[in-house]
Amino acid sequence: MAYQSTNPYNGKVLQTFESMDAAQLEARLHQASECFNNDWQGKSYAERATILARAATLMREQAQPLAELITLEMGKLIAQSLGEVALSAAILDYYAQHAERFLAPETLATARGEALVESCPIGVLFGVEPWNYPYYQIARFAAPNLMAGNVVMVKHASSVPQCALAFERLMQEAGAPAGAYTNLFISKEQVAQVIDDPRIRGVALTGSEAAGAVVAARAGQNLKKTTMELGGSDAFIVLEDADLDRAVKCAVSGRMGNSGQACTASKRFIVVEALADRFLEKFQDAMLNFAPGDPLDKQTTLAPLSSAEALDNLLGQVQRAVAGGARVVMGGARMDHAGAFMQPTILTDISASNPAYKEEFFGPVALFFRVADEAAAVALANDSPFGLGGSVFTQDIERGKRLARQIDTGMVFINAPASSSPELPFGGVKNSGYGRELSGAGIQEFVNKKLIRVA
Repeated sequence: MAYQSTNPYNGKVLQTFESMDAAQLEARLHQASECFNNDWQGKSYAERATILARAATLMREQAQPLAELITLEMGKLIAQSLGEVALSAAILDYYAQHAERFLAPETLATARGEALVESCPIGVLFGVEPWNYPYYQIARFAAPNLMAGNVVMVKHASSVPQCALAFERLMQEAGAPAGAYTNLFISKEQVAQVIDDPRIRGVALTGSEAAGAVVAARAGQNLKKTTMELGGSDAFIVLEDADLDRAVKCAVSGRMGNSGQACTASKRFIVVEALADRFLEKFQDAMLNFAPGDPLDKQTTLAPLSSAEALDNLLGQVQRAVAGGARVVMGGARMDHAGAFMQPTILTDISASNPAYKEEFFGPVALFFRVADEAAAVALANDSPFGLGGSVFTQDIERGKRLARQIDTGMVFINAPASSSPELPFGGVKNSGYGRELSGAGIQEFVNKKLIRVA
């Protein structure tokens, strides 16, 4: 399996890397295990924090070249790539500053003697990460687990190998010992071998449902703890008392950020009948303003999809949706422009029998639904195999909170599209996976909560 950088804006192959052979993989596994046993787990929080804080500083100092790598490999607008670098650095800093407090020993009340719970690292962890946020995804896996005393090995997406290497070099420059953070260029078959390896103690994946099912099953056969951050088809509910202009502005940013290639992107726009026509008109007008161009140019407003294959897959979904009775309000086709560009698209009249009703659209395609009232909006929002995030727009905040409690997802945002910040837990339910990353919750997933009891 080759790891290949291909610029989705012009189709140019930038660089190719071969997968590791068996001996190279074994050497990396041995190195990671030795690092954990003889070095990393014995370091103090302060020593680990110094390295992560240095990595954050280096990210900020190297922000422009790091961001350009993202844009060249998967097509993100350069301003958004710079934002991703900044967020990734913030995550490294966040855990450097707070890990010791999050994992502080907990004294338990007991009738006799003394009892406390300590959080101990468990060993070598393996992460399988996607292409859509090449640094952010690995920062949110690596930072908490390194601070907890684990060491991490990462198999990144095959389309972003230069980003994968850049993050590994960053950790080395920051002073991480060999084996604390390891990048793996490995095949699917080798992924299974790594999961099976007894030196691996936990597995984390961010990716598709299909990939999650395979990796979770393999880990389960080996009785290994997993976390799964999978797909989403987030509902964006607009109630009749919403600030319409704000809702439309957030709808556009929620759907079009990263060219719509985000698990937490707003995907299903559910609008109460009283506002439906006006919302759709304003939404369509705003979506018409996007123009394709070189994502390295700060003036470009529409970036390509990550690859020609991603574009073909999305076009196929739209065609199946239309064949199933959906109506194209706007867009629906490949752009007449070099590169993997998809027209901003709105589909409506989507029945429950349409394949689009249950699917995730990973790109600039919005599904529009009109409903009678808030009860119908919640019912439609919950009628999905996914349960990652969602939004509710209303000027009555208490009403928004009440609806948020009824929505079956891991995250709900009121009067805003989904967003990510180091202090906010990230994760979903149902087919969107399980476990949490970020915040205090994210550092608790792969530690041994060890009871120490004094009689």
